[in-house]
Amino acid sequence: VNLESNLEDRYPGADVDGIEVAMGGGRRHFLPKDAAFNSADAVSSIEGDRTDGRDLTAEWSTTYPNGVYVTDQAGFDAIDTESTERVLGLFNESHMQYEADRANDIAGEPSIAEMTEKAIDILDNNEKGFFLMVESGRIDHAHHAGNAAGALEDTLAFAEAVQAAVDNTNPDETLILVTADHSHVFTIAGYPKRGNPILGKVVPVGGTEPTLASDGMPYTTVGYTNGRGFMDLGAETDSDAGYNEAISAGRHDTSGIDTTTPGYHQEALVPMSSETHAGEDITLHATGPGAQLAQGVIEQNLIFQIIGRSLNLLAD
Repeated sequence: VNLESNLEDRYPGADVDGIEVAMGGGRRHFLPKDAAFNSADAVSSIEGDRTDGRDLTAEWSTTYPNGVYVTDQAGFDAIDTESTERVLGLFNESHMQYEADRANDIAGEPSIAEMTEKAIDILDNNEKGFFLMVESGRIDHAHHAGNAAGALEDTLAFAEAVQAAVDNTNPDETLILVTADHSHVFTIAGYPKRGNPILGKVVPVGGTEPTLASDGMPYTTVGYTNGRGFMDLGAETDSDAGYNEAISAGRHDTSGIDTTTPGYHQEALVPMSSETHAGEDITLHATGPGAQLAQGVIEQNLIFQIIGRSLNLLAD
């Protein structure tokens, strides 16, 4: 809410126009800790958690009277992208739903691809161009919960968002960067035959039955080095449901278990309350003007330089 004034105070002479589009979850952080400010789809008796009494959604609407504040799918769908100048979309009290759970949302929430397309349709009204950052944060959350199905489902949703960005921009004048901020202790083990389900048990080339490890039990293609470990929650699509179960690291006999269900949480070696990040280098993919700079092994701060040059904010 105070972004413009704070930046202008910090940098004398600057004329900041603020953020045009912001969408996601976390509505509780914008609202007072008072049931009177609950949204229509609040799941807690008191949705907000601010103790300073400020309603930042109301302050934003006052600061930007031409802006549109939306909290559900209907409000999102009603946005006129040709005439709307600013949008604040807070679609969930806490995190956005996992992609596999999105249809269960009380008031409905847009997909990450839908938000990407809508944001571009609003921002491209500026002839000077725009910067848009899109994060599929629930991939990370599902991995922390040790649920590969959830992480991969949200990865597919993110891929659709990348495609939406490609489909709705001009490749001759738009730089698109796709990367991550870290890896996870998520592994692929061998040797499954070609076409074996990624979430399934390892079946050898030419075989029909799972390969047995030295302990006489089958094992899955993917697993985690640490985390909460094995859980068979069946059709459960909420990756976080595993936090209600006891930590169960180590080997388990999965002979009679369908490991491809959404609620299956992979085995983990080291018992921990939550799976951790790892230390591998991550990849950076790019297309459009300046994409040639995203090659080989580079320092992460170079990404800032690539973006800055694309926006003509930095000298060569």
